[in-house]
Amino acid sequence: MKNLLQWALICLCASAFGQHIGDGPVIREHLKQEDINDNDETWNKLIEAGEKLFLAKFNTFDGQGRPGTTGTGNPREPGSAPAFIRTSAPESNSCAGCHNDPFPGGGGDIVANAFVLAQALDPVTDSVSGEFSNERNTLGMFGAGPIEMLAREMTAELHAIRDEALARAKTNNSIEVRNLVVKGVNFGRITVTNDGTVNTSMVEGIDEDLIVKPFHQKGAVVSIREFSNNASNHHHGMQPVERFGLDRTGTSDYDQDGVHDELTVGDMTAMTVWQAALGTPGQVIPNDPVVARAILRGERFFGMVGCADCHTPSMTLDSSVFSEPNPYNPPGNLQVSDVPEPYTFDMAVQGMLPRPEARYDGKLVIRPYTDLKRHNLCDEDLQHYCNEQLEQAGIPTEMFITRKLWDVGNSAPYGHRGDLTTLTEAIYHHGGEARDSREAFFALSQARQDEIIEFLKSLVMLPPGTPYLVVDENGNAKNKAALTKQLLNQ
Repeated sequence: MKNLLQWALICLCASAFGQHIGDGPVIREHLKQEDINDNDETWNKLIEAGEKLFLAKFNTFDGQGRPGTTGTGNPREPGSAPAFIRTSAPESNSCAGCHNDPFPGGGGDIVANAFVLAQALDPVTDSVSGEFSNERNTLGMFGAGPIEMLAREMTAELHAIRDEALARAKTNNSIEVRNLVVKGVNFGRITVTNDGTVNTSMVEGIDEDLIVKPFHQKGAVVSIREFSNNASNHHHGMQPVERFGLDRTGTSDYDQDGVHDELTVGDMTAMTVWQAALGTPGQVIPNDPVVARAILRGERFFGMVGCADCHTPSMTLDSSVFSEPNPYNPPGNLQVSDVPEPYTFDMAVQGMLPRPEARYDGKLVIRPYTDLKRHNLCDEDLQHYCNEQLEQAGIPTEMFITRKLWDVGNSAPYGHRGDLTTLTEAIYHHGGEARDSREAFFALSQARQDEIIEFLKSLVMLPPGTPYLVVDENGNAKNKAALTKQLLNQ
């Protein structure tokens, strides 16, 4: 009798405090975009909600699954596909199910590979053959905020070059040629005529719209938000309202699974801001002087053999402010015109530690080791990076965006499929535009090659909360400039 009374009290208290007993949705409260304001309370709410959404293992009460649609949102006969299928998806319960190595928000082992473009198939396929999909390894999202803002600034500069050429051609009744060089990266050139025609045939490593798309291994996605909207529907069968809205029956149950408004606009803002606020990758230089010297020497040889030509060591952000939504978002993603004003936060003082390096003038220095440009790494002899058969977003199969190396030390495996287990293997398969630097690397002595590898291994995602960008193996700050002078210039 006593036990029964205790359980009755527990149930009564649970009911009184709004707790739920039994199965139910993981996400019980959804954010409204109109409640998002620029204040500390909103910041804390967004970070808390964004992390919860990223870690959530969605279930059918949340709306997991898409029985009436494909992974691209096209209608299909309800129930004609399995609730889960490894190839055509949904194949994941949570974002963190694939983005978890070495911390939530990181990358994934080869077991977490996605089969890109299979999600569009109806009927679904259970084949992993390259004729049906492109197999891709999961990349980490640490540093995603600075990367998105870098791409936006580059895009704005490219558009300014184009617009100035258009205005000059019209005013002077002339033909104008402009080199597309922004933040030290050469994207080719455009030719503009006085009738407003822009010839982009000589543009390199970017789409004709001159929008730098920093996400996805093909450089096909503009923003964290677009990436998250795509993935939520594709991998989990969770439909963002901003992408799908009302379905053909006039309700918001677009995928016909019985759940309405599965991810609100506010939810997607929270998920975006949380990822944008993830820590910035840094460097671990151990206290052992032999290893430290190898890392510092390897960094110098990395530049000398030409790797830094594409894996650009550092770039400068003119503004430290991240704003949401992205003004270059494609349709189906929240637009700047949809909100009274964008939500903003200062990446120099907000977000998870470690944060980007702030300069005295308010600019940020980031060290992503990428140029955010697509390149062809294949030639007649080296074809490993040309093993895809399906074209994604109109991008040639042989073109991939330069991989960011700032987390390469703890984001193995390598290659777009994650089928290369060492950094030396990844370098070995660099052909095409990277052939000269590859040859220069392998022309070095084994000791010099090892030093470059040791340098790359030092570039890592640091444990969340680490206050410094360059640390020793114990997380203590390292003065890299002083160490370089001591070990290399003595």
